[in-house]
Amino acid sequence: MAEVQQLRVQEAVDAMVKSVERENIRKMQGLMFRCSANCCEDSQASMQQVHQCIERCHAPLAQAQALVTSELERFQDRLARCTMHCNDKAKDSIDAGNKELQVKRQLDSCVTKCVDDHMHLIPTMTKKMKESLSSIGK
Repeated sequence: MAEVQQLRVQEAVDAMVKSVERENIRKMQGLMFRCSANCCEDSQASMQQVHQCIERCHAPLAQAQALVTSELERFQDRLARCTMHCNDKAKDSIDAGNKELQVKRQLDSCVTKCVDDHMHLIPTMTKKMKESLSSIGK
């Protein structure tokens, strides 16, 4: 049961990441490469100047990638805390003498609720991420 829920979240997050990559990151990568190529066109620039120019070109993309990573980590941490709470409740139930099958059902139900709650957060997280990404480098 937990594997099915994990797969649901993984597929939703993968779809969101693909969308962000296609609609935002890829454009930024194109800009970064074109900008870097322009840095190399300046035959009067020193090696250090070219390197600094390329670093400036790469900064918005690095910032964007850090933002996406941070949002995904925060989402993952929240989901992990929720499922940890479910595990704690299940352990307390076993310790209280409840039957294993009943506890397993409660655990499955709790984990499913965690996943459902967090699946609802994905569209908002995506919107927030895309808004933040569109403001980077402007």
